[in-house]
Amino acid sequence: MEIVEVVAALIWEGGRFLICQRPKNKARGLLWEFVGGKVERGETKQQALVRECMEELAITVSVGEVFTEVTHEYPDITVHLTLFHCTVSAGTPTLLEHNDMKWITPSEIENYPFCPADKVILEKIMSEA
Repeated sequence: MEIVEVVAALIWEGGRFLICQRPKNKARGLLWEFVGGKVERGETKQQALVRECMEELAITVSVGEVFTEVTHEYPDITVHLTLFHCTVSAGTPTLLEHNDMKWITPSEIENYPFCPADKVILEKIMSEA
């Protein structure tokens, strides 16, 4: 099975980080995730993340270091997810695609049903908090 390269942004503001709720009509609808998406042919992971953040939240991000990487097999797709530390350099997060978004603290993670691929990432955030 083909592995799809996916990138996502870990955006902190104070002690909180940004999470987004998937649209209900998409795969894994209404689960929570980090903003991001698929890397298109010819793009670097960083370029893809800048584009996705603009498309999904109307923000410009500065992409920093890799926080972590994970490969997860869903019934319909296998994803290799790279999560980058990012900061918002322009704009205010605006819902363009997602159902909802929230700024949460690591201690609030368990209150939100996340996409299964994010489980390992969330454990790392909680262990480092």
